[in-house]
Formats: sequence, structure tokens, C-alpha cells
Amino acid sequence: MRQVLIDTSGVSSSLRFNETSFFIEPTELDGHKSSCCTGTHEEVKSTLVPLHNVISAKFETGAVEVQYLVRQGKEQRLKLAMTHGVVKDGDSTRAKEWCEALLLDAYRGLSCSMAQIPSKNLKVLVNPYGGQGNARETYASKVEPIFLAAGYTTHSGHALEIAREIKLGYDALVIVSGDGLIHEVLNGINQHEHREKAFCIPIAPIPTGSGNAMSLNLLGPQDGLDVSAAALNVLKGNRHRISFMSQTIGLLADIDIETEHLRWMGDIRFILGYLRAIIARKSCPVELSMKVVDQDKSRMMDALYAGRAGASPSPSSLPSSPLGDVKKYNNASSSHEEWTRFEKPILWMSAGQGPFLSRTFMQFPVSLADDGLIDVSIQEIISRRNLLRAMDGAEEGRTYWINSNRYFKATAYRARPLAPKGTIVVDGEQVPFEEFQVDVLHKLGTFLSPNPYYAPEFVVRDAQGKSRRTSV
Repeated sequence: MRQVLIDTSGVSSSLRFNETSFFIEPTELDGHKSSCCTGTHEEVKSTLVPLHNVISAKFETGAVEVQYLVRQGKEQRLKLAMTHGVVKDGDSTRAKEWCEALLLDAYRGLSCSMAQIPSKNLKVLVNPYGGQGNARETYASKVEPIFLAAGYTTHSGHALEIAREIKLGYDALVIVSGDGLIHEVLNGINQHEHREKAFCIPIAPIPTGSGNAMSLNLLGPQDGLDVSAAALNVLKGNRHRISFMSQTIGLLADIDIETEHLRWMGDIRFILGYLRAIIARKSCPVELSMKVVDQDKSRMMDALYAGRAGASPSPSSLPSSPLGDVKKYNNASSSHEEWTRFEKPILWMSAGQGPFLSRTFMQFPVSLADDGLIDVSIQEIISRRNLLRAMDGAEEGRTYWINSNRYFKATAYRARPLAPKGTIVVDGEQVPFEEFQVDVLHKLGTFLSPNPYYAPEFVVRDAQGKSRRTSV
């Protein structure tokens, strides 16, 4: 336990840290109070901060200053905080070394030396019109102070054009918006003169949109909508290569577009849209074909658990039994590879990477960040009553176990609309209603993430909410 003693306006405190935590403790519990600007007094309390949440530590003009993020409020969102005080023993050399040691441990594992902490040069893109329209204010009041506290350099700008011409020296591309702007940025990078190098710049979303699915997938349900936690990820996140988010056609796509005018409601708009869609219960006439790798839900779940445990699960293979409603066929344009066709009437098809489509809907609970596959979920036509029941546990991925939800892992798929009008949504943005094909471009883009896997944990329950046993 390394420590330093400081004095703040007559209040004596001990600062120390170990391998996992940073501690702030009063040295005399009974006799010291701290004063605030109003003149009222509060008892000094001990504070424990995860070392991961420490963002800066410095010694200047005889005083130590440590800035960090702490959880506050009912929702336990992260907030920037600071402790500051004059070193009591007057040993400036020791205090400086203590700050350097704390910072090194706080950024341990990020492949950087003391001289490089912190050193990221960030390009920040803010969408002032996304979600509830408060992205600019949120960035200025909650996100940028965290970057500045860590000593980062930020540059703001516009989306597609900047992504298309972005300089290759940035350490991260920070997207202050929802998922739509990420889609726009990726397409801009795709037009870059040095596309492969530009795709190596990691992307870090700051959730200020409606769905914010990518942030939820990277940081999990607790932190996925917390802009301060997302900013901390920019500081501490490692590079893990994952493909981007989702493509939907049918009822789910209709919900996304038809609730655009309700963006001010946040992700609650999707629940309201779903209830309206249940009443209409429109079918989705579409021809779907896939290069299927697996459709065994228990096996896909076991692969998820093995991946989170650090094991190397054996690659999924086609089931030995027939594919039921999925029929095999060959097509001259498929480069002599075998495709399979799904032939039952459906309400919607959704395919993508990352568990969450929104905070209230974990569509792809067994999605793996780096398996080179795309998860395809197809909802067969069922009654309005069963659609209403499906809302229960949707935020936990419980719909995964519903028999009418046909779930596949694939390397590619095709969708050919059979109706003259309809809706197709890609990464939260509407695209032309026409035939399309999706292939996995494995490890093309890069996101910053604190984990080598998607953060949300899939609680293994069936459609009735009962726990399921897993072999892992």
C-alpha cells in the first residue's frame, strides 16, 4: 500500500492505492470536518475508487491533485470528481513519484509508458440533432471536461466529409451521437484514400442518440447510456476489432422509422412503436437466403459462455439434421458456395453484431465480437397475444428461446423484398427498399472497448423466465 498524506483547508487525508483501488481516507475520523462554499460542514468520509476510474494524478507547487470518476445518484452514473491538497510531509520528490506510480497503475495494460500517459489525440464528431437534441450540451458539460482533465487534445468537426479525409494520426474517433452517425462515419472512412489505414483508427461512441445500441454492446446495460462511462472508455479502452451493428426489414424497421418524430422520448419510443405495430401485425414478404454456420441455440449459447471464460470454443458446424424450413439451393452468382433459403412467412428479419438493438431489446444475446459471423434473427408470424408476451424479458434476451424466433449464425445473407413498398434500416438509418446482400468483412473496423467481448451478460433463461443449465 503506497500512500501520501495531504492537507485540504485544515482537513487531513491519506491517499493510497493498491492493484485494484484508490482510497481517500480521513486521518482523524472524529476531529476533522470539511467545509464547502456555503459554509456548512460535513464529516469527511472514506472513498474507494476503482483504479480503472482514476484519470489523472499530478504534483504541482507542493500539492497533489487526483481526478477520477465516481458513481452517484439513483442510477449510479459516473461523475468527474477531484481530491486536492498540500503534501503534509513536504517531501516533493516522494509525492511526485507517488503520482507517477498511481498513474502508471491506473493505465496499466494499455501498452504505454509514463511519458505517453495520457497522450491520445482525439477527433470528436458531435451530432446536435441526434436523439433528444442535447448532444452538444452533454459533450461540453460532461464529456469534454473528462478528456481535458486527462490532458487529451480534442478537435471537433462534421461527419462523412471529415471521415473521408481524416488524418491518420488520430488515436480515436469519438462519435457524440447515436448509431446513425457511426454508420455515416464508417461509410466516409470507406471512401478514404488510405481506407485500410483509416479503418485502423478506433471508434468510440458517446451515447446521445435514441437507441445507442453500439455503446450498450461495448459497455453493458449499466454504463452503456452513461456518457461519463463512455468518456472513460475513450481514455482506458483497448482496441478490439468488431463489425458494426444491424440491418432490419419488416416490423422492426417500421418501428424505427415511424417513431422518428418521438426521438425526444429516448428509447421509450421503441416500446410505444412496438405496441402500435402489434395492432397492425403486418407481414414482411421477403425472400431470405443465408450461408448458415449454426442454428443450434444451446450450442451457440455454450460458445458465448466459453468465449467470455477465455476458452477457445470449437468452430460451429452445420447440424447433422436437416435445416427444416431452411432449404438449400445453388446460385450462379454465389461463387459456387452453398446458400440456404428460409421459406416461412415472417414479421421481420434482423441481422447484426452486438447484443442490443436498444436498451429495451437484446436482439442478439449470443453475438460474439470477433467470430467473423453475423447473427440473423427471423420472427415467424405469431398471434398478437404472443407478440405482447414477447415483451417480457426482451431487455434480457429472453426472446432468444421463443421457438418462433428462428436464430442463425451466418457468414453472409441476402434479402429480396417481394412487396413494392416497405422499410429497410441499416444501423438506425433508412436505406432504399431494394434487394441487398450482406457479407462479413472480418476485422475491418476498430472500436475502443474495455473488454475483448461484448459487455452485456446473457442471463440464461427460457421464454418463461426459468433458468437454463449450461455445460460451460
